Amino acid sequence: MYKDFEVWFVTGAQLLYGGDAVIAVDGHSNEMVNGLNASGKLPVKVVYKGTVNSAKEVTATLKAANYDDKCIGVITWMHTFSPSKMWIHGLQELRKPLLHFHTQFNKEIPWDTMDMDFMNLNQSAHGDREFGHITARLRKPRKVVVGHWQDPKVQDKLAIWMRVSAAWADAQDMRIVRFGDQMNNVAVTDGDKVDAEIKFGYHVDYCPIAELVAVQNTITDAEVAELLNTYEKEYEVAADCKEGGKKRGQVVHAARIELALRKFLKEKGAKAFTTNFDDLAGVDQIPGIAAQRLMAEGYGFGAEGDWKTAALYRTMYVMSYGMPKGCSFLEDYTLNFDGENSAILQAHMLEVCPMIAAQKPRLEVHPLGIGGKNDPARLVFTSKP
Repeated sequence: MYKDFEVWFVTGAQLLYGGDAVIAVDGHSNEMVNGLNASGKLPVKVVYKGTVNSAKEVTATLKAANYDDKCIGVITWMHTFSPSKMWIHGLQELRKPLLHFHTQFNKEIPWDTMDMDFMNLNQSAHGDREFGHITARLRKPRKVVVGHWQDPKVQDKLAIWMRVSAAWADAQDMRIVRFGDQMNNVAVTDGDKVDAEIKFGYHVDYCPIAELVAVQNTITDAEVAELLNTYEKEYEVAADCKEGGKKRGQVVHAARIELALRKFLKEKGAKAFTTNFDDLAGVDQIPGIAAQRLMAEGYGFGAEGDWKTAALYRTMYVMSYGMPKGCSFLEDYTLNFDGENSAILQAHMLEVCPMIAAQKPRLEVHPLGIGGKNDPARLVFTSKP
């Protein structure tokens, strides 16, 4: 997921200290970027975009970041003192996430050999304070990371910011399909879709369930049979859900719904979707296993028209991509007041993502009182701790 992304590394300096200093700054910056990429800690490649020594260079570099689709954010670091007024227009132009890296090439001061040339060259303590001042004056949103660039804990902080930046980039063209509207009389699942697109990039489309049913009617028996074979390979299957079992028909219907959803979402270019048990005319059952499997592949999901949760699930998936614990759609249900062990039991009637399963999920069919539809197929499992 991150292979098409990159983060730009821009070093701040100035020409006051002479050509040798410029060469040294460039060499140190390259070494740092190569070291960060070789650390194995960072999920996104860092690309060194050079040292900027003037307002013109700053503005040109940061404007270029805006128009490079691969660039999901910019890391800035001041090697020498870099007068911050030359950063004003560039920072005003920058529309990508910004990380101010308050670090230094050298880990320690070479007390025995240090001279004035060394101090002029290695002024991160001075330059980064100046840069921090102008970002504060501009009220520029940014993440500040402080520490030596070779410190694994510092690299972990860079990695977290990269994951957040990747999710931000992913959200800029996130289309969310809503089958039906919100659950009647519910307030929290509503929201300002126009403002969500302005602020976050989310584009929310309403699609009548009849459009999904039309796609469902194009799914062939051969396609369904192939997906059923996939179920058999990937999951434990309850005896009554296997071929010849009394609940096999419900699994067949569930597979057809999944295929229709996949096809529909792909054609729409959607990254997330919602369903609503009040609006399922023409669909055999509430999409259970379909929603579970689609979430495991990165599609955002929200129940009862909750497009905000669908968007947030997609964002959480992108941020946690490649990490071991996974994520899932859940709702708060029941409180457990027990001192230090107090907790909230989270659940939902069907759509819990198998990414958080501790063992191989089991495909089962059980009755569901909500929705007035036939018994839905779902994956059952125990969650990871």
